[in-house]
Amino acid sequence: MTNDTGPAYATPGFLPATWLVAEREIMTKLRSKTFIISTGVTLLLILASVVIGGLVGANPSLTKVAAVGSAVAVAEETGAFEVTETSTVEEARELVRSEDVDAAIVPDGDNATGLGVIALDETPSDVIGALSVSPSVDLIAPSDINPGLVYLVALGFGLVFFMSALTFGMTIAQSVVEEKQTRIVEILMSTVPVRVLLAGKILGNSVLAFGQILLISGLSGIGLLATGQNILLADVGPAIAWFAIFFAFGFVLLAALFAATAALVSRQEDMGSVTTPVMMLVMIPYFLVIFFNDNAFVLAIMSYVPFSAPVGMPMRVFLGTAEWWEPLLSLVVLLASTVFFTAVGSRIYANGLLKMGSPMKLREALKTK
Repeated sequence: MTNDTGPAYATPGFLPATWLVAEREIMTKLRSKTFIISTGVTLLLILASVVIGGLVGANPSLTKVAAVGSAVAVAEETGAFEVTETSTVEEARELVRSEDVDAAIVPDGDNATGLGVIALDETPSDVIGALSVSPSVDLIAPSDINPGLVYLVALGFGLVFFMSALTFGMTIAQSVVEEKQTRIVEILMSTVPVRVLLAGKILGNSVLAFGQILLISGLSGIGLLATGQNILLADVGPAIAWFAIFFAFGFVLLAALFAATAALVSRQEDMGSVTTPVMMLVMIPYFLVIFFNDNAFVLAIMSYVPFSAPVGMPMRVFLGTAEWWEPLLSLVVLLASTVFFTAVGSRIYANGLLKMGSPMKLREALKTK
């Protein structure tokens, strides 16, 4: 007589189980209308900013001026004005008074330049500057990069890093606390090990975050090509590539910390108090790269600090201030830091996951059981 106990199901290995958890995280997010809409709006805004910036750069607006007599040729020669020719000074003055033009340039025999400027209520510095004779300037080490462009690139890297890291990091934290609060985590832990649960959450949200970065990078490149900014794309392209690489590993580090800190509490109301330090690690690089985008010393330090390297090193690559080996060394430092903080985060996560009630102390969570 045979004893039929039914089919035996093998427990999935580490990698298959991790992917199952990651797939659950990915599908939960992709089913969210809020996530889909916000991502779409973000991508459209980025594409629109690139296209509009290119069009404005290609067609800069000129200052509108009226000009009389011999002043017409001088105004047109500067190339800085949209000139409206008038027959008399009084007619030019009337155009200024009606604000049809920003200023009027008229002949003035009493002035050394032979020109006079008529304005409405304040001195038009841009008009004066265009008409003035400037001394020659000899730059010893001229910069090929426009300061305005440097600021925009820094803003782009900082904002994308800040928004993506914070959005998906808080998603992980909310998921951890929700599972603890509803006791679902107890069911999950009876099915898969804790380390698989943590690895799956990090992997799933990292895939989503990295996918978003790739979409943003791709759309930015398409926008630059569509507006004929091929040279700019060639300049910023390597920096964007390094940004994507650094972000991929940097987010894993942050994701582990978001999950670990969230495991210390069991209520959504307490989550803010424990995740604030990690949020600061996301916010500080954003503000540093905005305010110190042209400071070589600050950027050099940022490029070797794990939490700021994803924005600091790409900026140095864009500015051309990094040696060829520096991104590789910085990436090694980031990888080592990611392994270390992920290990620490895993211990905190495992020790705090089943702790209910009052928030768990960090020192207690770090103890080896």
